[in-house]
Amino acid sequence: MNHPYRLPDPAPDPQRWIILFSVCLAGLIMPINFTGPAVSLPAIAASLGGSVVALSWVTNAFMLTFGCSLMIAGALADRFGRKRVFISGLAVLTLSSMVMLMVQDIIAFDVIRALQGIAAAAAFAGGTAGLAQVFDGAERAKAFSLLGTTFGIGLAFGPLLAGFLVQHFDWRAIFISVSLFSAIALFAGIRYMHESRDPAAAKLDWPGATTFTLALTLLTYAVLQAPDSGWGSREVIALFSGALLFMIAFVAIENRVRRPMLDLSLFRYPRFVGVQFLAAAPAYSYVVLLVLLPLRFIGIEGYGTQEAGIVMFALSAPMLVLPVLAGMLAHRVSAGIISSLGLLICAFGLLWLAQYVPGKPFVLLILPLLTIGCGISLPWGLMDGLAVSVVPKDRAGMATGIFSTVRVAGEGIALAVVGALLATLVEQHLPGSPLANAAAGAHRLAMGDLQQAAALLNADTAALKQSYEAAFHNLLYILALMTAISAGIVFIFLRHASPPPITHPQTTDANSLVERSTE
Repeated sequence: MNHPYRLPDPAPDPQRWIILFSVCLAGLIMPINFTGPAVSLPAIAASLGGSVVALSWVTNAFMLTFGCSLMIAGALADRFGRKRVFISGLAVLTLSSMVMLMVQDIIAFDVIRALQGIAAAAAFAGGTAGLAQVFDGAERAKAFSLLGTTFGIGLAFGPLLAGFLVQHFDWRAIFISVSLFSAIALFAGIRYMHESRDPAAAKLDWPGATTFTLALTLLTYAVLQAPDSGWGSREVIALFSGALLFMIAFVAIENRVRRPMLDLSLFRYPRFVGVQFLAAAPAYSYVVLLVLLPLRFIGIEGYGTQEAGIVMFALSAPMLVLPVLAGMLAHRVSAGIISSLGLLICAFGLLWLAQYVPGKPFVLLILPLLTIGCGISLPWGLMDGLAVSVVPKDRAGMATGIFSTVRVAGEGIALAVVGALLATLVEQHLPGSPLANAAAGAHRLAMGDLQQAAALLNADTAALKQSYEAAFHNLLYILALMTAISAGIVFIFLRHASPPPITHPQTTDANSLVERSTE
């Protein structure tokens, strides 16, 4: 029976499952928009040309703007309306995907990819914050688990879809499919999602948003430029220094504004810190493989795009089932134990994959990929739900913005760093004495462009393949070590079953009573 002086809980929105469908479909687009161009990169390069750095921006432009925009999008969603931000992002994503059909050069392609990253951030932040308003308790956990499963479907079938479309049509067909999915999610969102906002939201922290974006942009560009210019070159050092200065300025700004874009006080709570470590962990244990392995399979080992997509399916197939099972298991076992165990399994899979050599039985490639996929699927089904559980409900936009920014910005930086590291390792393993154009040739080889690397280095392709395999072997050992360390950190911070209560100084219970649907 309700307390006589307490307002009754609002009835559940009867259309909440259609809203969930719209957000999940938007979530499906994100991994397809990421893995599709990664698989089709050789075809894009053949069609549009471009330097190694320009081709690197095919994936990095999307990931960078996605990561930089998530906190901004979350803040805008809280202030101006979650539905409005969600719909705006989907509309831009739909239109920009259609514009891709007319692109004629790699620079225009990269610019539109950057725009798509911003649009995807708006759709994701607005959609997830909107879900937090219409689902509560066990239903909210189930909804976010389904969203994680949808991401898994996109990751599993994205390479397959891209490989099929590129082999039978053209790389532009990938963006036709993205535009179609976006349009369906857009229609469902317009028709069924209700508007909601945070009544206590302040003006957007533009100084903080600007300094954060500039810091990530300079850092990513520095890492991408380092293999060609040299890690100790003046240009690269200046870029790194600029990134550091802007990040220091960002922290100073966030400590001074009344309602910061990033509430740094939340980092006092171990569980919140653990969630951010968990967000970053898949970047170098799993996400980088979604880009590097297609380049290896197609460019170095000679797979077709459809064959590479089939092989990549083994890496992401566990995402179809295990995230939901992990969500169910979390009712009985600590999320820290599940997540750290998954990361340890992933580290073992990376070590196993390092033993694979081209020419060995096919199963010796598939099994370690399945192991990595199984390992990363365990924390994957818990991350989004954990992200919104450590802040008040009406700051859900900020929570998802911080968590998703750490995850996606970490993925963008990890792609740049791991790609540069692979190029450096390849250069160290090049055959013979120091070669002319060694840095440029190694960078081309790391991007899977075997023929161009052989022309630059004037070397035999068989010898270059061996250099690449040795470098990739060492890279997998490094990634396995980083993943194992992450497992320990996540366990320490997330080992407790229940999070401590967190309150925000500007958020009160009255705020949650004031917030109402405006439609």
